[in-house]
Amino acid sequence: MSMLVGNCLVAQSGGPTSVINASACGVIQEAFKTGEINQVYGALNGIAGVLNEDLFSFNEEAPEEIELLKVTPASALGSCRYKLKSIEQSEGDFKRIIEVFKAHNIRYFFYIGGNDSMDTAHKVSKYAQSVGYDLKSIGVPKTIDNDLPITDHTPGFGSTAKFIATSMKEVGLDARVYDYKTVTICELMGRNAGWITASSALAKTHEDDAPHFIYLPEIPFSFEQFDKDIRYALDKYNYAVVAVSEGIKDAEGKYISEMCSTVQMKDAFGHVQLGGVSTVLESYVSQNICKKVRAVNYSTIQRCAAHCASLTDNEEAYLCGQMAVRYAIEGHTGKMVGLFRDNTSEYKCSTQLIDLDDVANKEKPIPREWINEDGNFVEQQVIDYMRPLIMGEVKIRMENGIPRYCKLSKKVINKSVEPWDAK
Repeated sequence: MSMLVGNCLVAQSGGPTSVINASACGVIQEAFKTGEINQVYGALNGIAGVLNEDLFSFNEEAPEEIELLKVTPASALGSCRYKLKSIEQSEGDFKRIIEVFKAHNIRYFFYIGGNDSMDTAHKVSKYAQSVGYDLKSIGVPKTIDNDLPITDHTPGFGSTAKFIATSMKEVGLDARVYDYKTVTICELMGRNAGWITASSALAKTHEDDAPHFIYLPEIPFSFEQFDKDIRYALDKYNYAVVAVSEGIKDAEGKYISEMCSTVQMKDAFGHVQLGGVSTVLESYVSQNICKKVRAVNYSTIQRCAAHCASLTDNEEAYLCGQMAVRYAIEGHTGKMVGLFRDNTSEYKCSTQLIDLDDVANKEKPIPREWINEDGNFVEQQVIDYMRPLIMGEVKIRMENGIPRYCKLSKKVINKSVEPWDAK
């Protein structure tokens, strides 16, 4: 058992989810229970907040507001997409982080995020060890993309899958009311892994239900196959609803969304900013197949729909935060909390530690055998895997007919080090 006494810092990074704050709540409330942790700090806007020394104390926040974090969507602490380069390339950043940690006696660091965030937590852990600073750095998984390897699934995905399946069922009912042929193209998030788009299959209970076809980035997209699929659905059902990942590419590896733009913006991590594939396909259908076609881009709503969150997802997100603290107090560092299904007939999940080096900047695609031979729908394995993750409903506190979410004061503490020179 570690006897390391000091303060802890929790931060969030990357795209928000419906349950990312539940993980933060798990960290905060568990940290308050320990004898080793005194002050529980939050960083504004992820690792950028650490570099800028923009910290606030959860000891000064109202317990009621902290409790409301459990059901509040988006990143209550703020997020960032600041990329920490290698230690060799940018040691100044790492020196600055340790300088801020020393100034506030931060001995426990909990970073909630996805692939790139786990890379940050890993680098911070390695650098602290290299300079002899006693720090326990633990990654808390978060991503609606569900693409972190080794862990069975990631907090945030189950709620997104529940929302996608629910709204897909509703879109399908709306699309089939007319006596003329219609096509609806639903664009969902997913760069290289199609878990989110595949979850739309949960909406399908009968053959004629939406979605009729699903297109994933794991399979090269073919306009010839797409044309054939749409015509088939229109002939058989008089309407066609398809789910398509924003990151689908052709056989040469070119994003289909690039066909509607000559300029491709990139984020701080070098990722092409996607979006617009539904517009490309809408144009194709309108010109070649059917004039009554509509593109529906789910955009950010799919990651912040806390009103449709999965109770299972919410509870597991909180558990990951709790266990991150317990593992850190035990003395672990350079690890991520992973979720693992017990080998029983009834769904049950437990946590284990995973080396951050094994998940940082790595992705988990949908297995090819979980996708049908034509590459335009998913197999039963996907349904069996996802169904337990969307079960249960989160009880939301309501005021005046709408949800009452957390509102933190986030008063930045007095700064103790010189301003950061972000070169």
